[in-house]
Amino acid sequence: MASHKKRRPLRAVCSLLLLTALAVLYVWWGNTSLQVTACSPVFPNLPEAFDGFRIVVLGDLHTARFGEGNADLFDTVREQSPDMIVLVGDLMDCFHPIPADYAAQTAEGLSAIAPTYYVTGNHEWAIGDVPYWKEVLTSHGVTVLSNQFLPLERGGETVILAGIDDPNGYADQKTPEQLAEEVTGAYGDSFWMLLAHRNDHFPKQYSLLGADLVISGHGHGGLVRLPFTDGLVSTDRTFFPSYTAGLYEAHGSRLFVTRGLGNSGRTFRVLNRPEVAVVTLCRGEAG
Repeated sequence: MASHKKRRPLRAVCSLLLLTALAVLYVWWGNTSLQVTACSPVFPNLPEAFDGFRIVVLGDLHTARFGEGNADLFDTVREQSPDMIVLVGDLMDCFHPIPADYAAQTAEGLSAIAPTYYVTGNHEWAIGDVPYWKEVLTSHGVTVLSNQFLPLERGGETVILAGIDDPNGYADQKTPEQLAEEVTGAYGDSFWMLLAHRNDHFPKQYSLLGADLVISGHGHGGLVRLPFTDGLVSTDRTFFPSYTAGLYEAHGSRLFVTRGLGNSGRTFRVLNRPEVAVVTLCRGEAG
């Protein structure tokens, strides 16, 4: 009997160690295994030529790599056959070392697949030397949108793509409202999309600009995706945030937020795998 009693604590310790190892392995897998998600918002004013236009949305890489040189990420993006790729900020991280070739390698790999567009996030401005990073991306095939807009043409029809620098940028930079006025002044009521890093600026600011679709990141999916919530913790450490993943609507404008790919500093994801999001634009009457 005594030997059996001695074995019980040992078995309990072994069971605990096994469960701990499985939990660690699960969290590691959940932070390194790419997940492809799909979203197909419907717009009555989308030009017919853009019906079915596929946009791969990537955000918040924070210097993460998936496979050697991000090969797994590039392969996954390529498999989605995108018409356009957008990088919605925080390509790098102010709390992580930045490999010398990271920005150039990422830009080359993505722009070789499809036209790629980028806006800054808060971490690029925290790191500093933003003009240098913009030049690196531009020289390796990515179009940087710094409070700018341009037409996208397809089948003889046009939509407008605009992008704004993060609010952490220069104090005298053009405001989102000024940019929206310029878009409207140049193209009237044309269908237009806005790339803007900060998801949490949508309900009270970005949704009022008149953009048909805003595409953002920054929310990291709420870090921990619990059932019946939009995530547990925001990036500014408030509980139960909103606008952290997927499609939202306010004031006649739509928002798509990617959960992102990497982690900042010592944060990690739970039930919230790194996301390669595919947004397919659809023409029709919204349900």
